[in-house]
Amino acid sequence: MEVYSPDPETERLELLHKYKELLKAVEKITTDKEDINHIRKAFEIAVDAHKEMRRKSGEPYIYHPIAVAMITVSEMGLDTTAVICALLHDVVEDTDITIEEITKYFGPQVAMIIDGLTKIAGVFDNTKSIQAENFRKIVLTLSDDIRVILIKLADRLHNMRTLEHMKRDKQLKIASETMFMYAPLAHRLGLYKIKTELEDLCLKYIEPEAYDDIVNKLATTKAVRERFISRFTLPIKNSLNDQGYKYQIKGRTKSIYSIYQKIHEKGVSFEEIYDIFAIRIIIDVPFEVEKAEIWRAYSIVTDLYQPKPDRLRDWISFPRANGYESLHVTVMSPTGKWVEVQLRSMRMDDVAERGLAAHWRYKENNAVESAMDDWLTKVRETMESHNEGEAVDFIDAFKLNLYTDEIYVFTPKGELRTMAVGSTA
Repeated sequence: MEVYSPDPETERLELLHKYKELLKAVEKITTDKEDINHIRKAFEIAVDAHKEMRRKSGEPYIYHPIAVAMITVSEMGLDTTAVICALLHDVVEDTDITIEEITKYFGPQVAMIIDGLTKIAGVFDNTKSIQAENFRKIVLTLSDDIRVILIKLADRLHNMRTLEHMKRDKQLKIASETMFMYAPLAHRLGLYKIKTELEDLCLKYIEPEAYDDIVNKLATTKAVRERFISRFTLPIKNSLNDQGYKYQIKGRTKSIYSIYQKIHEKGVSFEEIYDIFAIRIIIDVPFEVEKAEIWRAYSIVTDLYQPKPDRLRDWISFPRANGYESLHVTVMSPTGKWVEVQLRSMRMDDVAERGLAAHWRYKENNAVESAMDDWLTKVRETMESHNEGEAVDFIDAFKLNLYTDEIYVFTPKGELRTMAVGSTA
């Protein structure tokens, strides 16, 4: 761990650099002068409010809110309101600034989100039921503004990325808490990339030896994997080119945590995991013809390679409740190895990576919107049905709501119902 040695001039330049990077990221979502002015104002208030504070690493505390704002805009694709709230997310809790002042400068919407973030701080400490009760109240406001939860996730992600500066007992506490609540929450909101990174970082601190072992094995097998992927995808690329598709093909390695889970749950060795990577084909087509074009691309793949019928997963006809859409097929490679191929559109890929936040850019997809609304309604009902004294039970119920995998059931009349795995009649 490198020791941070502060130098005022270096810090000033570093802060300026981070701020400019943030503005550059914001330019991709808005060029509105008023928005930019509000962000500048939020930045100035945060810098002033946190000026005496430092993080455990020794660096200025203000680096943290800027990093959280950066995550909301560049990794979640949220709006300028979220950027402002991320910059200010700790000021009411940690400094003299009041919610009334926030309302005066930025209006009621920003104040409501900051208030939610202030109340939610420290809520996940599951050793105290008062905290659990607190959490119950927060999530009841979930449907008022989902950005409270998204910014909280960005905050936790940055804390996990900088966890090496904490003492071992604190690392374990924060990592366990993240695995218990934040990773399932990211999963349920469809933030696949963030969920994966949170799980990997938790494993790094909870089971460091297992984590290092998998990282090393992935590194030593990387060249072989890349050669295999380029040989396997070449005929697919040729066919897609012949058919005039605009597309991207990526080889995606399983996350460290999911490899770890497979080794432990299935009792297999690293070498025995056949789906250590998947091939992802992302086609650039208009929304109206997505499904038809994905099935056409599917037929190109299955003409080249023999599919395994029982491993077909059709999440484009029936998207998951968190909005995930993709068509997964497992095919046999020429070397006799089963390979998973995932087919999706650019829009579906964006939604799969950024989850709920991406839906704001694709309002035409009402099925996804309503699935998310249904889930929020269900969460609110779960919470409202728990009395004051049952807060810990509630957290368990809430977690069940987060990590359910779905099965699809047809009624005798042919209507589709989505149910949690393990449901009974």
